Order: sequence, then C-alpha cells, then structure tokens
Amino acid sequence: MIEQPKPSALSEQVQNMIEWLASYGGDGKGGVTRLLYDPAWRAAQQAIKSKMEELGLLARYDDAGNLFGRIDGHDSKAPVILTGSHIDTVIGGGKYDGAYGIIAALIAVEYLKTYYGLPIKPIEVVSLCEEEGSRFPITYWGSGSITGVKKREMVRGIKDANNVPFEQAMHAAGFGTMQHPEPKRIDLECFIELHIEQGEVLEREKKSIGIVSHIVGQRRYDITVFGESNHAGTTPMQWRHDAMFTAAELIRLLIHRANMEKSGLVATVGRIDVKPNVGNVIAREVTFSLDVRHSDADKIHAFCEECFGEFEKIAAQHGTSIVCEKWMDESPVAMDSSLSAAAENILKKEGISYKTMTSGAGHDSQVFGTYCPAALLFVPSRGGISHSPEEYTNAEDLQRGVRLLIAMLHKLAY
Repeated sequence: MIEQPKPSALSEQVQNMIEWLASYGGDGKGGVTRLLYDPAWRAAQQAIKSKMEELGLLARYDDAGNLFGRIDGHDSKAPVILTGSHIDTVIGGGKYDGAYGIIAALIAVEYLKTYYGLPIKPIEVVSLCEEEGSRFPITYWGSGSITGVKKREMVRGIKDANNVPFEQAMHAAGFGTMQHPEPKRIDLECFIELHIEQGEVLEREKKSIGIVSHIVGQRRYDITVFGESNHAGTTPMQWRHDAMFTAAELIRLLIHRANMEKSGLVATVGRIDVKPNVGNVIAREVTFSLDVRHSDADKIHAFCEECFGEFEKIAAQHGTSIVCEKWMDESPVAMDSSLSAAAENILKKEGISYKTMTSGAGHDSQVFGTYCPAALLFVPSRGGISHSPEEYTNAEDLQRGVRLLIAMLHKLAY
C-alpha cells in the first residue's frame, strides 16, 4: 500500500475546498446554483482552472466548456487516466454533488505529484461542464461531448426557461466557436468518478464506500394534456374538457403502477406547468415531467408502454388529448469489473467497509462506461438527502473517498 496523507489533514483540506467551490453560485442559505454557461458556472470553472495551474497542472478547456488539468506521464504514448465529475448543479442544490469528485481528483493528483513525481501514464482531472439538465432539456453534455454521444446539432433550437437559445448561451460563455479543441477524445484508458451516494443505503448499512456495479437506465418525458379553457363557475362538470383533471388522473396512474412494481422501478413526476394557470379558469393545457428508472431497460420500456396505453383511454373519457415527448433515453450501464475489483482489493487491505451496489441516480460514469472502462465510487450521504442545501457528507467519509482515489490512481498510472 502506498504512503497516504494523514486523515485529519486530508479531512480539513477537502472540507475547506468544498466550501471554497460552493462560494461560486452560493445563495447565502446553504444552497448552490451553477447552471450551464451562466455567470456562476463561468466563475467556478475559471477558479478551478486557476487552482489547476497553481498545482502545476496543464489546464485547458475544450469547445464544449469541459475543463481539464493534466499531469504528463513518462510514457508519452500512453492513454490518459481521467478522473473528475461535473461542475453544474440543480437550482438551489447542495455543495457536494459533482463538486466533491472534482475536488477529490485535484487533491489526489496534487498528493501523487508531490510525493511520487510524474506518473508513467498521464492523469487528467476533468471538471465536466454539464450533467444535470437543469438549464436546458439535455443531460450529460460534458461527458457526451467527450465521448461523441452528444453532438452540436442536438442542441440547435433548444432554449432555457428564459427563452435563451443553447448556442447563444454557449457562445456568450466563450465556447462553441472553435477557439478551443474539439471535445471528442480518443486517448482515454479509463474514467474514475468519486461521488456522494445521494441515497441512504451506505449510511443505513454503516458502510464507508460504495462500489457501483451498474447505473440504472432512465427515460424522461414531457407529457402535455390539451383541453379547453372555460369559466370555472358557469361550466357544468359533465361538459368540461379539463386538462388538469386529466393530468391528475394520469399522474395517479403512473405513481400507483410504480408502487405496484416489486422490481425496484421508480417513477417520478416532479414538475408541472399549467395554462392559463388562473384560479377561476378551467385549465386548457397541462405539461408535466415523467422520470422512470430501472437497471433493466426492458422493464422501463414495458412500464412506459403499459401506462401510455392507459393514457389514451383516460384522455378520451375527458374529451382531452395527449402528446408525450421523450427527451431522454439512457440505457443501464455496467461499470468495469476490473476497476471495481481494484477498488475492492484496496478497501480490503485497508480494512475499510464497503458495499457493492447499483446506482439509482444517473452519472457521467454511465456515459463514459459505454466508451471506455469506468468506475463509480460512492461515499455516504447523510439522510440520503441530495439536490438540496441539506446535502451533507462528513469530513471523515470525504477523506476516505479521497484516500481510495489516491490509491486507485497510483495503481493505474504509477
């Protein structure tokens, strides 16, 4: 086992850096908002770039806005060991989601460079530009651009909630103009992502590390119900074409069917938009989101097909119509077994408790996992809370994750 930093010093370092990065986009109430290409996002990426340069890494952007910090290896022809996570957040999110993986990678590479010099293979720390889909209806723009899964034509015509086109926002941030290298990479050996669990399995089972074997697949839809607006007081109930009533029955059907599933499938309706959204007017149009996840793509497909078949019957009963727009369809992905085994061996030697588990949340690792060997490693989340200012992982667990990453990078690159 390689020489490791003292836990107390490492705990303090990682916690200080978490707070430092959270200041970019912090709302003063514990929440953080960094949306793709917005001012807080730009400031955070630039701060990380400066930190990379301060640590002696060669820092550069690609044309999508991904940021890389590189330490060259003795073997100039060797493929790159890539590690990091995403810089963007949900609106009012927590300090740890994504940010922890970037900070852990910076600390790990700094330690290895200081105490072991240059590696044999090059290591790059990546601050991925986008994963969450919080500003525009597209996810994994960062990792997808690197792997070639996401292409420029996919964002043409996409706008945010303020009607700002994707390409306009990208150009305003200084990207998408070919001033930086093309995002697609062909020189990666593997990708390692350290992340908070965003669930409560590790905490409940008193495990220090999660080794992810599979990441669930997920589909996301925008479902719009079209009805007819009319007066709330003068229109008899039996003559209404109420989009809200229809939407309510559809949502109830979805959640009821998901509750009946015993395979671990989950379905969520988290957003709803109503027109005209006036208290004394029958709704003419309702759009709601649908998020369905499972580790088996066939089960996701069967669930959606079964529910959508019932949708048409319900809509017809109310004299309404429905349009279902699928805007995300990510297949389940297995993580690399050899990388997982390497992590397991390190943890066994160190006597650190761990659990092999499935991730119910999507991560950049699933995009990389279809392109190159990938590993996803979890540290516990208090109460399983994430995407919230209440998101928290204690310093002891944070430093354990960094120590594991240091050992993994040493094994792979040195």
